[in-house]
Amino acid sequence: MSAARDPDLAETPARVADFYREALSGLDPAHHPDLATFPHAGQGDLVIVRDLAFHSLCVHHFVPFFGRATIAYLPGESLCGISAPARLLDRYARRPQLQERIAQQVADHLERLVRPRGLAVLIEARHLCMEMRGIRRRGMVETRVVRGDLTDARWAAALQFGPGA
Repeated sequence: MSAARDPDLAETPARVADFYREALSGLDPAHHPDLATFPHAGQGDLVIVRDLAFHSLCVHHFVPFFGRATIAYLPGESLCGISAPARLLDRYARRPQLQERIAQQVADHLERLVRPRGLAVLIEARHLCMEMRGIRRRGMVETRVVRGDLTDARWAAALQFGPGA
């Protein structure tokens, strides 16, 4: 059916182009987030940013996956601005991607940015490529990158998803 016969389709090509320009903005080298850091003198402070919603496109099928992330770190000599974890998640999710790579890329960037004593990136997501094709089942995929002092079992409860977390 042509756009001439269906007026609802008239602007669709432009809307699709705008969608992909925005959804894939993380591929643009100029889309580098402005991240503030601050000196830190404390020792026992755990910084956790929870329930960061995100969406991305599966690199294999170009179908959306979406969910939430928790990003935590034990500061060393520096803190990052409170929005930095969300900005990093956004940067790496806005490209054709694998969920596992998002977690690794956010962890690597945060490590370079503030050199924490430990860090964790936990991502839980629904993948429409799994729900709409193949097995056709809904499921949550969880990935975790845990490094440094946060690998110690005493931090496990603080890094859990779920009610009250």
